[in-house]
Amino acid sequence: MAELLRIEDLTVEFPLESGTLRAVDGLSLTVNEGDAIGIVGESGSGKTVTALSIMGLLDSGADIVKGRILFRGQDITRATEDQMVNIRGMRMGMIFQEPMTSLNPAFTVGEQVAEVYRYKMGETRSVAREHAIELFGRVKLPRPDQIFDKYPHEFSGGMRQRVMIAAALVCRPELVIADEPTTALDVTIQAQILAILQELQEEMGLALLFISHNLEVVAQLCDRVVVMYGAQVLEQGQSERLFGAPAHPYTHGLLRSIPRRGSPLNAIAGNIFDLRHPPAGCRFHPRCPVSQDRCISDEPASRTVTLGGEQREVRCHFPMVEAPSLRGGSP
Repeated sequence: MAELLRIEDLTVEFPLESGTLRAVDGLSLTVNEGDAIGIVGESGSGKTVTALSIMGLLDSGADIVKGRILFRGQDITRATEDQMVNIRGMRMGMIFQEPMTSLNPAFTVGEQVAEVYRYKMGETRSVAREHAIELFGRVKLPRPDQIFDKYPHEFSGGMRQRVMIAAALVCRPELVIADEPTTALDVTIQAQILAILQELQEEMGLALLFISHNLEVVAQLCDRVVVMYGAQVLEQGQSERLFGAPAHPYTHGLLRSIPRRGSPLNAIAGNIFDLRHPPAGCRFHPRCPVSQDRCISDEPASRTVTLGGEQREVRCHFPMVEAPSLRGGSP
């Protein structure tokens, strides 16, 4: 598949009165056509800031101090807002975490989805309505022609999220970024949303960048996984092999912390550090069970290691090779 998105050494900072907060530090990532890539990590690891950087939706106080984001070869970190308007929605779409704060309560859901089509594609109101109703059907909303005239408060959380998926797909973008789209949903509805995303990705040939805390969801949906901690990428590789044999102690800890019936909860000790004051050396060393002196003094560089015949990118002085698999045991 051809390369769609390439992120090179992306570094994003937020200037604060109490000091500079580096929310993303040296992130590099490649997304090809049709890829499904998961980004996982604790809150504060830089996942959402990465997504907003790609979409050109960073807060006005944020600053991309280093790196490039190349979309089809164009560096969109240097694009004007007019240029981003033609990319955002048309070629890249985003599904946000909480649809109730993204949908306008004063307008019907149909109007909000159709408006995107009218604005971006220049179509008439009637054509935009037909297109929105068709999309509502594709995301498995019941009676889509009737739903068009309903307001966001008349929907359940799962139905609102389906509306957001439809809105992100209005102009058939090449890349869709989903930022924790199932976090607020119960397990049954979550499974339905994931099935819809998977079906639409295969049917429309989308590339999907899926951000989540839930490793089991990412294992189900994504071909490759990027593990972030403390604004840095600690490990990335093919999902089945990475989850089967993680190379970084942090990834190992995430897998051990998944609740399983009949087993004690193995939480990662400690808390994530204050991003304004990152520790010296490896950022995970204060919580790492296998930390050594070198980890405290020297910051590891990202390097390529070979595990089980697969090349894996890992930021660790002492990569691990044995860990429990997601497939083992009952969650």
